[in-house]
Amino acid sequence: MGRMVARPAIDVYHAPSVAPPGLCLSRTSATQGLRQACALGYSLPPLRGLPPFDIRPAPRHTLPVPPAAPNPARLGLLYGLAAYFTWGLVPAYFNLLKAVPPIQLLAHRVVWSVAFLVGLIHFRKLWPDVRVAVTNRRTLLSLAASTLFIAVNWFAFIYAVAIGQILQTSLGYFITPLVTVLLGMIFLKERLRPLQVVSLLIAAGAVLYYALDQSRFPTIALTLAASFSLYGLVRKTTAAGPLVGLFVETALLFPLGVGAIVTHFIHPWSASPAFPDVTPEQAVAAIISHTPLLLAAGVITALPLLWFANAARRLRLSTLGLLQYTAPTVSFLLAVFYFKEPYTRAQQIAFPLIWLALVLFSIDSIRAYRAQQAPTKKVPHPEEACLTDM
Repeated sequence: MGRMVARPAIDVYHAPSVAPPGLCLSRTSATQGLRQACALGYSLPPLRGLPPFDIRPAPRHTLPVPPAAPNPARLGLLYGLAAYFTWGLVPAYFNLLKAVPPIQLLAHRVVWSVAFLVGLIHFRKLWPDVRVAVTNRRTLLSLAASTLFIAVNWFAFIYAVAIGQILQTSLGYFITPLVTVLLGMIFLKERLRPLQVVSLLIAAGAVLYYALDQSRFPTIALTLAASFSLYGLVRKTTAAGPLVGLFVETALLFPLGVGAIVTHFIHPWSASPAFPDVTPEQAVAAIISHTPLLLAAGVITALPLLWFANAARRLRLSTLGLLQYTAPTVSFLLAVFYFKEPYTRAQQIAFPLIWLALVLFSIDSIRAYRAQQAPTKKVPHPEEACLTDM
């Protein structure tokens, strides 16, 4: 029988007339009393012939119970849902700015993102991290490459909303995880598991059917998927946090953004594809009238990223992987039920096939994640250990 030696043993065959220091006796459940005695460090002999008394801490020694800490997983889930729901609703925001030319909207998004991120970097005292990122040649080159990919992604997204192709943006972000796996196989020599191969084949068949039935290739969807997957591939190997990385990327685009805004006001040269008959001068007037919405571009760009970073620190990778489908789902529902985009027969077949591929992909990812977790032996609570040794 295992013994705990922190305190003397209690003779349970003879009920003590005086309770040990810090304990009181009452005739209730004996098992519960023994658990409490074990928690205080008393060792107990076998339970044969135990009288029906309970051993409990004396009330005068009771300490106030501290308030329970917030559940990190629940908080992480709230952060994750906030980030992905915001990303899913972003098409509604850009739809309010359809009168603004896409290049100008991209330029304003970059400029006001830099302005907002400067405040965040200063508030969180991340300037040393920024200095490390820009002085390290390899990190700076990686961020320059990711800047190119995110600029292409942002422009394609803005352009798709301007021409009323939100369903294509949803399709693009649905197939992004599958494209990411494909890029990992090509560039990182990662081996695909059988279920991943099946998922990729189903998704490829869905995209091919969509292209053949519509007599056009889903260029916007594939551009979004490829650019964001390449962006993630580069950022995976870049030694910079999400906030610092986004600041450096937008800072690299900042001169181009300012130049595009200034030259457009001096010599208007583009109009919105949503309103092809609008003259460049009228487009300038539209930009001025939409200034409050344009100023919000920085917050809408950076705030969901902060929520995502907080979620990533608190959630398991498998949970975060499932949450990523929230954004394209919200965009899909927004396009079909709010903007009333035509939901063609090809899309009615292609989307369910891609959803099936994602279900298989998610099942495989969850299995792989659980298999990677080292089996941990449960360490019993001291009370349980004390009782099981008897």
